[in-house]
Amino acid sequence: MTYPIAIVRAPSPALTRCELSFVPRTPIDVDLAAAQHRAYAAALEGIGVRLVRLPPEPELPDAAFVEDTAVVLDEIAVIANPGAESRRGEVATVARALEPFRPRVYILGAATLDGGDVLRVGRMLFVGRTRRTNEAGIEQLRERVAPLGYEVRPVAVQQVLHLKSACASAGGDAVLLSRAHVDPSPFDGLEVLDLPTTELGGANTVIVGDAVLLAQGFPETAELLARRGRDVHVVDISEFRKAEGGVSCLSLIFEEG
Repeated sequence: MTYPIAIVRAPSPALTRCELSFVPRTPIDVDLAAAQHRAYAAALEGIGVRLVRLPPEPELPDAAFVEDTAVVLDEIAVIANPGAESRRGEVATVARALEPFRPRVYILGAATLDGGDVLRVGRMLFVGRTRRTNEAGIEQLRERVAPLGYEVRPVAVQQVLHLKSACASAGGDAVLLSRAHVDPSPFDGLEVLDLPTTELGGANTVIVGDAVLLAQGFPETAELLARRGRDVHVVDISEFRKAEGGVSCLSLIFEEG
């Protein structure tokens, strides 16, 4: 039997200096962010996830958003090359943490890829074209995963940081997305669920088995997922949302293998 593992890292006091692209800078309560992160980690443990806790990175504002540093598949871990230069120092510790679990391959050179732009559905990887992930990054990802039988489908994204800012797995062959921000055409052949128009942040979820973690404040999305048989767990990540983050950003989840 395999078990889900989540790599997590507590937020840095430097979170107030986080990178921002589409949201205005507002004051972040770092003590509250730390408390919210502890509750988030407890929620993961509550749905059966084993945590690997990385040491803090006091000088790296966005280091809590570990999802962006890698894409972990059944066979390999693709170590990302974040599109924001200020975030590249986060990668090495995550790569070391993944060494016991997967062979590692890397996105190199001028190619950029953020893990938050990669959504896996079965053997398909949907990859957002964003400010953080460029065409060279998408192509390098394709080169590394195609021999393993994965199909890479680029997705046009607008006015949000990452693909997963406006698109999420809803379990099985279903995806939840905002058509105002994500081109739905690459998802042909899947079941596309329209995100409630006033609940953009609800498009970012973590699914483990029948359980789903959802940020507080998106009741219509919670109801939609519950109607589909999901056990919805709501977590308060208000301070991370000020840093343009969501629930999936705060963990890097994969099967133990």
